[in-house]
Amino acid sequence: MDLLIAYCGLACNTCPIHLATLEKNTDRRRSMREAIAKACAEEYGMNLQVQEITDCDGCKTGKMLFSGCARCEIRICAAERKIESCAFCDDYACERLQKHFDRDPGARTRLEEIRERKI
Repeated sequence: MDLLIAYCGLACNTCPIHLATLEKNTDRRRSMREAIAKACAEEYGMNLQVQEITDCDGCKTGKMLFSGCARCEIRICAAERKIESCAFCDDYACERLQKHFDRDPGARTRLEEIRERKI
């Protein structure tokens, strides 16, 4: 399986929203979405109902996108700049990314690896 990396370095194949999208068992999928709604409330202050946890194929696919990701400032910025990844941005690592790295240090590692391959 290829590793799908978001603009910000998030590994989509470990994202609970993406994993719920891939889940075939409807009971398990609902349970996963309930856990996602709870986590979104606790970690991000988002008051989402289970039915608001929409499918997501990753922010760079141009297909299904979770509503929270659709509003993501990092995704919007990267798309407007027409860059494949924040790793390729002239402003790397901006303040938005620094805040993201505080929550997901692995994202920094993944973007650094992408930057190293670029050079």
